[in-house]
Amino acid sequence: MSEQQMKRHTMIAWMEDKPGVLNRVASLFRRRNFNIESLAVGHSETSGISRMTFVARGNNRELRQVQTQLDKLINVVDIQDVTHEPVVMRELAMIKVKATNGSRAQVMQLVDIYRASVIDVGMESLIVQIVGAEERVESFIKLLDNFGIEEMTRTGRIAMVRGPKSEKQIEVEAAVFGSNGQK
Repeated sequence: MSEQQMKRHTMIAWMEDKPGVLNRVASLFRRRNFNIESLAVGHSETSGISRMTFVARGNNRELRQVQTQLDKLINVVDIQDVTHEPVVMRELAMIKVKATNGSRAQVMQLVDIYRASVIDVGMESLIVQIVGAEERVESFIKLLDNFGIEEMTRTGRIAMVRGPKSEKQIEVEAAVFGSNGQK
């Protein structure tokens, strides 16, 4: 399959907050031989429902198939491919970078330019955090690499569709709480 047909898809799944659900989702990807490029899971605005944002690479047919299979899992309330939707996407990275007396001012200047923040200061290093679009985060990391990155962690992509609640979100809430808003 050519690289042009392979595309990064951003998908959001709403699932019940129950043990084993994430494992079943990951197993589905493993069985389909798909690699998850990034995965972020956390509580949603709806009590008892977690929101999972993941990025996977594949062609449209393959990702539709994954979406259909995920939708069949018992604890998955809904799944939405937001690849072609108007979305706000962000990523968080925390980077421990070497910062000696000679380089600390330069690192601090980059932190200011990228509107990042210093969250910990040590004698030989700084821990900085940046929140932003993937490209901006990646650019910041490449520049910090010149000083020596000692440790790093990234959340991966999280996404939210722009504008008012979508019909999909309203359907999810109705599926979980019923039309009267009660679980």
